[in-house]
Parts: sequence; structure tokens; C-alpha cells
Amino acid sequence: MEPTPEQSPHHAYPDHWEADVVLRDGGTARIRPITTDDAERLVSFYEQVSDESKYYRFFAPYPRLSDRDVHRFTHHDYVDRVGLAVTIGGEFIGTVRYDRIDDTGRPASAPADEAEVAFLVQDAHQGRGVASALLEHIAAVARERGIRRFAAEVLPANNKMIKVFRDGGYTQRRSFEDGSVHLTLDLEPTEKSLAVQRGREQRAEARSVQRLLAPGSVAVIGTGRNPGGVGRTVLRNLLAAGYTGRTYAVNRAFDEGLATLDGVPAHRSLGEIDEQVDLAVIAVPAHRVPEAVADCGEHGVQGLVVLSAGYAERGAEGRELQRELVRQARSYGMRIIGPNAFGIINTAETVRLNASLAPESPARGRIGLFTQSGAIGIALLSGLHRRGAGLSSFISAGNRADVSGNDFLQYSFEDPDTDVALLYLESLGNPRKFTRLARRTAAVKPVVVVKGARHSGTNPPGHAVPVSRIPDTTVSALMRQAGVIRVDTVTEMVDAGLLLAGQPLPAGPRVAILGNSESLGLLTYDACLAEGLRPRPPIDLTTAASPQDFRDALAEALADGTCDAVIVTAIPWVGEDGEAETGDGQVLAEALTKAVAGGSAKPVAVVHVEIGGLAEALAAASSTAAPRPRTAAPRAASPEAGADRAAVTAPEAINDRAGTTAPATPAARTAPTAPGTATATPALGTPASGTPADATADPETPPRPGRIPAYPAAERAVRALAEAVKYAQWRRQAAVPGKIPEFLDDTIDEAGAAALIEAQLASAPDPRGRPLSHDEARELLGHYGIDVRPTLPAPDPEAAVAAAARLGYPVALKTTAPHLRHRADLGGVRLDVADEEALRRAYGELTDLLGKPAELLPVVQAMAPRGVDTVVRASIDAAAGAILSFGLAGAPSELLGDTAHRLVPATDRDAAELIRSIRAAPVLFGWRGSAPVDTAALEELLLRLSRLVDDHPEVVSVALEPVVVAPQGLTVLGASVRLAPPPARSDVGPRRLPNY
Repeated sequence: MEPTPEQSPHHAYPDHWEADVVLRDGGTARIRPITTDDAERLVSFYEQVSDESKYYRFFAPYPRLSDRDVHRFTHHDYVDRVGLAVTIGGEFIGTVRYDRIDDTGRPASAPADEAEVAFLVQDAHQGRGVASALLEHIAAVARERGIRRFAAEVLPANNKMIKVFRDGGYTQRRSFEDGSVHLTLDLEPTEKSLAVQRGREQRAEARSVQRLLAPGSVAVIGTGRNPGGVGRTVLRNLLAAGYTGRTYAVNRAFDEGLATLDGVPAHRSLGEIDEQVDLAVIAVPAHRVPEAVADCGEHGVQGLVVLSAGYAERGAEGRELQRELVRQARSYGMRIIGPNAFGIINTAETVRLNASLAPESPARGRIGLFTQSGAIGIALLSGLHRRGAGLSSFISAGNRADVSGNDFLQYSFEDPDTDVALLYLESLGNPRKFTRLARRTAAVKPVVVVKGARHSGTNPPGHAVPVSRIPDTTVSALMRQAGVIRVDTVTEMVDAGLLLAGQPLPAGPRVAILGNSESLGLLTYDACLAEGLRPRPPIDLTTAASPQDFRDALAEALADGTCDAVIVTAIPWVGEDGEAETGDGQVLAEALTKAVAGGSAKPVAVVHVEIGGLAEALAAASSTAAPRPRTAAPRAASPEAGADRAAVTAPEAINDRAGTTAPATPAARTAPTAPGTATATPALGTPASGTPADATADPETPPRPGRIPAYPAAERAVRALAEAVKYAQWRRQAAVPGKIPEFLDDTIDEAGAAALIEAQLASAPDPRGRPLSHDEARELLGHYGIDVRPTLPAPDPEAAVAAAARLGYPVALKTTAPHLRHRADLGGVRLDVADEEALRRAYGELTDLLGKPAELLPVVQAMAPRGVDTVVRASIDAAAGAILSFGLAGAPSELLGDTAHRLVPATDRDAAELIRSIRAAPVLFGWRGSAPVDTAALEELLLRLSRLVDDHPEVVSVALEPVVVAPQGLTVLGASVRLAPPPARSDVGPRRLPNY
């Protein structure tokens, strides 16, 4: 909306304050500044507020607003006087206003930093979280305008409003004066206020998805009169699935006399339906969608599934249509799946919803599935069905203009019917939020992701989201840091999902292999080694082994404390006549299931070759329904486990598979001491998943066996198991979060760094920023305890000799020309120059070989102790945020891409894992008899750099190269820093839905 001439031109309408938000019940609303055009809306809104609410607002009977009141409440300067409104369908449902005041409570202007705030919410919308959302947004506006405190007068009986202030998480003071409660809120965000905000966001967004997946009634708009077509197909699938709610067919082209279609009521418009419609599936051409959306909004529909195509996948014009579709739906409080969607499924017995184009509704199971591709969704549904796996929910979001993978994570986090979340993503609209949500969800249940469009550098057609410029390897590393199981193909996603949904998490990487084929056992053994597991020698039961032999061997392996998981390999039995017997799959499945039912909680996977019916029999013999909770008692780690790995106590005692987690006393964290060192826990039935809700576990209830997954190839089974091992280790570590050492606070001058950054940016104002000189970079890094070894320019031999005399021999002579920097292989560096004669000789050789001093820009630097050359970098990606990177200098990182990454701020655990996760890490720990280097000093350097870029987002790029890490200490020989105005962050500030 545009400001009117009555409003101050230098306080233009702040359109960046506009935001779509999800309310507590899952509906959406729009928050925006109030303008002079809102007079009629304000009067209409006030007329619908009860006398009691008016009394609470004005402390006296106030039946109507005067013209003066209307003028005052609609005329703002957007600095000292600000009003925000929450709207649905264009009409106000709530307002908030602040007026800047001085110490005496009188109207004031800056630099006064306090404001009086007051709210009013329509009675019909109280309890939906309207006031809480308004408080977040008005507080952000106030901070932007230099206001640091809110003051509010509330009547003691107005408990709802007092609760809004109390529950906001802000630091507050309360007093009772003149018959009212006087509240003062400090608006600086606190850890508690941020937690409150994100908790509300999680519950609201989860509820918004839950409303879509569990509607009480569904209308299919665009149902064809003749069999076939998209709308008629969806209606048929709804009925075939046994949907428990009310179903309606809607098409404006229906004959007036048509009462039913396929046995459900048929209507020409939603207005003809007398009852509430919760969900509308829209299957009409794109040009008719706006009419259908308006009809839905005007009749109280809560959510939409838009199957219609013709939007952003068609180019710029379609992208604008898509944006308008989202704006229109949100204006009515509705969320959208799509457009160009395949549909949604909910297999819960109380819902049985199949509002999709999938001809068969999948069986009920424990896996939640989200895809951004209809074709991939079809393939995944088919693959899971073929292998006997069931789903709890399915969303195919198409262009995902509104509901996204982030919303699905919010829903999956607290859905008791989902044990594992599988996501096929082609774009990440808000990577920072995704990693935050994924980390929280992965702490209670596995999240498996396949990321499409990994190497194109662009988004797929239809995905109008910001493009991240970070390499896919970095994206993968950041997902791993958040606990996400990142796989490359949808086949691997199904493989991992089956294991995680049906089996407990392994306590470590030790694998027992048993079967009736020596060759298949050896293939499995080799695959385990390739994936970093620790297989025991395969147990060959010989081709004469019976199902009972398999059962006995599996039971023995499960009872063995020296293994953490079991892989069973099986080939068809060969009869006495030499013919293969392929009909024993059912018998073998029963034997394996009985062994698992009587053994300890360890994951079991089966690799089979051409045993007919085995996979189906295993699926039928096992249950994927949630078992009753059971707390597994920890056992002492075996001596072998202690020899292999640093043993730590499991942070949780958890039930055998799905369900609840029972908290236990966490043990002290044991940091890894060398690359490849895995952490171990006592043999413990750790689940693959659990719900975040607390519940009382019943230790007397035996575990019900989960589904034993079967694989047609050893490599696939082992890869799935390896992912489970890595995830289990991450989950144990995540239970005891890393810390940022307190000693950093004593050696960091944050204020000094801030002043330097402000001065540098002010000296050369440029939105692209500016690089710092070597001395400027040294000064900035010095404020954070990062010492960069000085260099002295050497424009001629005499200057070089003088510099060496000042620094002391031995010295290094090197070029700093951009095309030669860090290229020792081109001869631009001379090390260990011992005296003046050697220095003059080296200078001459350098200029004779590479060019004139003016081109080479040579410098002299004192020699550093010998060690391993490494590279430490930090950079800010506009989409993903600040990223800390580490690798060895030279070919390992530049040619082979052997670089590790972590999100900032990094903890002590992140720093330790960072230097141990590169493939060349053994070089740091005494490879081939060399002396181990000072990794503790390296970890401290990483933490200091992380703190710098986290404290000062204007530092958009830092490269420390090389960092020579010696057996004692390290030396930073080179540093480059770039400053720029920080990119806007999408993960801070008040809650809001993205607008793409």
C-alpha cells in the first residue's frame, strides 16, 4: 500500500514490515502497517469487538470511536507513532499501536527510547495467537526505530493480555499502580524470547500441515462429469481409500439437476454446500483458479491442494501468476500445497485420505514422505509399496509455492505416527531454517534427504526461491552437521528409510555377517570395509544350512556383545538333485523373525539373491506399527569395544524402535582424538526414532520386532546400515551439545573490531564492500586473538635486505601478485633464506624468472616453525549463512576438494570434527611416523574465526592461508579479509512466511 500525501514523505510506507504469519490454529493472516485508507476497516473492526474487550483497552466504557480517534489511529509517522493490523480477507481482526514517550510518559521523539504499547483483538479471534504475533512484529519495528523498551498499562482482570506479555520471553518488570498493572518490557531479544518464538512457529506451522492432512471434509473442485480427468481421478481415489470425512464434487458446469456423482453430493459451487469444507482440491485450468480460490476463501475453506499447472514452471509470466495465487490464498487465511502438485495422502485409520493422483493408497506405516516432484513421488510410492513398506503421510508439493519441506519437518517433528521423514528436495527456500529444523527433528527421528539439481547452480522450473552459490559438497557437509542423512538417489533413500523405520539404531560400527554363501558373505565384508564399518569375519553356514540353522546363528549373533548389527546373506538352497529350491522364502522369513523377536535390540538386514517371496514374507511377518514403549537397559561395553573405540555412556536410554525417549543422566563428552575414531556406547537398544512428547516407558513390555528389510545387493544393505551407524553416532553426540569455550571472552575485543569495521566501511561506502589491506586485516584479526605474521614490502633488493635485518634471519621471500599468490609450484617463494648474500641471490632469481618487482610485489617474512600447511576460511552465503571451512593447503583441497565445512557459530565439538573429517587428516596426527601437530591450537583458531564472523556479519569473507601448524603452536602467514554490508537474513526477526 502507498502512503497518502498527508503522511510525511521522509517516513514513507514501510512495506518491509508487511508479513504473512501462521497463527496458533494453523490458519494464516497478514500483518501490515495501518494507513489513512483504513478508516472504514478500523471502524468496522471496532464495532465487532465486545464491550468487555473495549473496556480492557480503554479502561472505561467506550462503545464507539470518535472521528478524532479514527484519525489518530490511522495517521502514523512510522517512527514515533506506529500502528500494525492483522487482516484476514482484507478485514482487521487485531491491532497494535505504539507511541514513543519520554521519562514522564509524554509524547516524544528520538533519542527517547521508550514507547507505550496497546493491543486490541477481535473476540472471535482471541486464542489464535494474534496478540503474540503482533508483539513479535511491533517489537521488531520498535527496535528498528531505536526504541528499547515498551511500557503497558493492563487492568488486573485482563489475564489474557498479561499472559501475552509474560509469555513473550522478554525481560520484564511489573508493578501495581493506581489500580492497574504497569509492565515494562526490554525489547532486546533474549535466548528465552527466541526459544518462545521458535516454539510458537513450530507448533503453528505443524498445525497448518496437520489441518491439510486431516481435514473433516474435502471438496474436489473441477470434478469432471465423465470418467477420467484429474478431478474425477482424485475423487475416485478419495473414495477408494475409504476417506472417513465428508466428500463433495464441485464443478460449475454440472447440470442443475445433478445431485450426486460417484455417490457423493455434487454442487456447482462451494456456496451450495451447507456444511463446513476444510480442504479443497483444485483441478481446474490455471485461468480459473483465482475464481475457485476466492470461492474457497469466502466460504471458510482452511487449505488448498492445487493440482493445476501453468505457473512458475512456464516462465516469468507464470511465476507472477503463482505469486498472486499465494497472495490471494493467504489473504483468506489458507495455505497451499502446489501448484502443479501431485497430491497428499494420510494413512491414519481415523482419516484414510488419498487426495492425490496415486491410484493406490499406500499401506499404513511409519514413514513420512515429502517430494517436490510428482514423477519422483510416483516412483517412491511404487518402490515402497513393492518392498512392503507403509507410509504415515505423503505430500507432493509441486512448485511448493507455499507449503515446503520446512513445514513438513515441523509436522514430522511432533507427528506420533511418523518415525522417519524422507524428503526429495530440488531447492531449499530457506537453508538456514532448514538446517535448524532438521537438527531439532533429527534429534528424535531420522531425516533422510535426496537433493536434486545439485550441480546445475539454478533451481528447477517452478521453484522461485533464492539460489545458493555454495558447492553441493558444502551443502552435504552442512546437512551432516545438522544430523540429516544425505543420500544420492531415491533408491538409497528407500533403502535407508526401510532400515531406519523397522530396526533399532546400532550402538556402533561392528557388524556380524552370516549366511549360506561364502562368496556373498565376502562381498558383504568388502562392502562394510568400503563404508567405514568394522565387519567380523563372515560366518559361513554352508549351502546345506536350514532355516533353523539361520535362526540359531542369528540368535547367537544378536546375543554377542562384540557386534552392533547383523547382516544375513542368503542364496537359494540347492537340493540333492542339484536344482535350486526357491520356494523357502516364507520359512526363512519366519525363522529370522523369531530370532529377532527373542534377541537383543540390534539392527538386522537381509541380503538375498533370487529367493522368491523372501522380501514379501519378511514384510508380512513383521509389523511396522508403533510398538509399546520400552526402555532398554544399558549394558557394559565389551572389552573389544573399549579396545576399538573410546567408550562413552549413551546419553539416553531409549525404547527399542519407535515411541518415547526416556532421559538418562548424560555422561561427560569424550572428544575424538584422531580421525576415524568412532564413539561407542554400551550395547543398547537405541531406537531409530522417537516422538518428542514425554511418556512413561514400560520396561516390562518386550519389544515387538520391527520389519526386517531385505536387499537384492550387499552394497545397498551395507550402505543403508552405514548411514544408520553415522546417524546413531551423531544423535548420541547431539544429546550433549558442544560449547564455545569461555576463555575466548577474555582475549577478544569485540568493540574494537566493531569500531574498525565501521570506520573501514564508512571510508569507502560501496554496497559491494571492500577488501582490507594486509595491515588492516592483521589489525582486525588481532582483536580476536588471531596473530598474523607481518610481512614487509621489498620493491628492490636493498629494501629486501633492510626488511630481513629488521625481522631477523632466516626469512622467506615471496611474491604477492594475484596470479602467483599461494603458488609455490611456480617458483614464487624462496624459503629459509639464511643471510644477506642468499637473499640478494634469491631476489635476482625471482625477478629473472617471473618478472619485474613492480609486477611481482615481493615481500619478506620471518620464517615460521616447520609444520603442516593448512587453509582456514570463513564466508557468508546469502542463503545458507556463515560457513567455516578447513583443509590442507595445495592439491588436497584445491584439486581433490578435500575440504570440510561447518555452520557458524562453531562449537568446540564442531572445530574438533572439522579438522578430523577431511580425508587427509592423518597427516595432522603423525602419519608415517611424522610428529603429530598441535591440533588444539588449530581448533582454537577455528573457534576464534567463527566468533569473528558471527559477531560481525560485515566480515563477509576471510581466508587464512597458509596456516602452518607445528608440533607446538601454529603460525598464520597470510590473511585476506573482505568487508561489506551484511546480507539480509531470513532466519532472524519475527515469524513470517516466505514470499518467493
